[in-house]
Amino acid sequence: MAGDSEPAPETMREMYRFMLLARMVDERCWLLNRGGKAPFVISCQGQEAVGVGTVFALDRDQDWFAPYYRDLAVVMALGMTAEDIFRSVLGRAGEPNSGARQMPSHFGSRRLRIVSQGSCVATQCLHSVGTALASRVRGETAVSINYVGEGGTSQGDWHEALNFASVHRLPVIFVVENNHYAISVPQALQMAVTDVAARAEGYGMPGVVVDGQDVVAVERATREAAARARAGEGPTLIEAKTHRFTSHSSDDDQRVYRDPGEIKQEAGDDPITHMRDRLQAAGLMSDGDEEALRQELRREIDAATEAAENAPSPSPDETLTHIYGESGPSGEELSGMPRVSWALPEGNG
Repeated sequence: MAGDSEPAPETMREMYRFMLLARMVDERCWLLNRGGKAPFVISCQGQEAVGVGTVFALDRDQDWFAPYYRDLAVVMALGMTAEDIFRSVLGRAGEPNSGARQMPSHFGSRRLRIVSQGSCVATQCLHSVGTALASRVRGETAVSINYVGEGGTSQGDWHEALNFASVHRLPVIFVVENNHYAISVPQALQMAVTDVAARAEGYGMPGVVVDGQDVVAVERATREAAARARAGEGPTLIEAKTHRFTSHSSDDDQRVYRDPGEIKQEAGDDPITHMRDRLQAAGLMSDGDEEALRQELRREIDAATEAAENAPSPSPDETLTHIYGESGPSGEELSGMPRVSWALPEGNG
């Protein structure tokens, strides 16, 4: 296993910047929603350390990422901008994930090596196993990582993904972001085990429990899992114990099914605060540095918000773009895909 060394000081500061950026962008998304401008928001608040820690442990130029809807911090650490996110929640032209065809928080980017996500819970786990198999066939050393909530581990897709990956010793990291609630259903009604990681033994892979509020601990666990994967030792299941600070989504009210004391207690276990205190204790950040960073990010977010709000809506002429095979300007086929003609056989009208 890898050592317990911390990332370099500059890396630590960069990790904090991305965690804070994701939190502040998320907060702005909620304001847009409550102001009647964004129809739907699903939040990453409380889980930023998991997203940033995993990304910083991997190779953003060769590895593959399959996030789920609560992984704003993952995609921003990979390179999505605040404006990209705001164009998504507002449904504006230029939205990078789906051209504003899909709900917000359904991420995908070939450029950033983010596997396109569907709406069905846990399907991204199977997609991640597929990219790992492709990397194996191509003789590459890439690792594939996927993310899911503990509720998603009740899906058959998740079990099939773990089974196939373990049988074929594929270079996959399964990350379960355990915030203890599958929408309104608590973990005790989802499973009979305390730790999701305990299930790893049944698939013949290591299961690791990590403090999901500690970005350095998450980075270390992911780095160790990646080293195993690249060495041909197969997949790892990482369970990050974390919190969901907001309701499941903007259409939910967690006060209906959660104890107020529990919500208040979890709010005190904030990964942003923990990382800030760690940097300050190590002499890597002062109060002035932190305030200057917040002001910088606020200006960035304000400019991104304005740009997204002023962006046009998608053109109806582009509705079917990327849906069916098309020819290029000179008639050549695109991406090596054959042109498809859709027609019903005679007599089946």
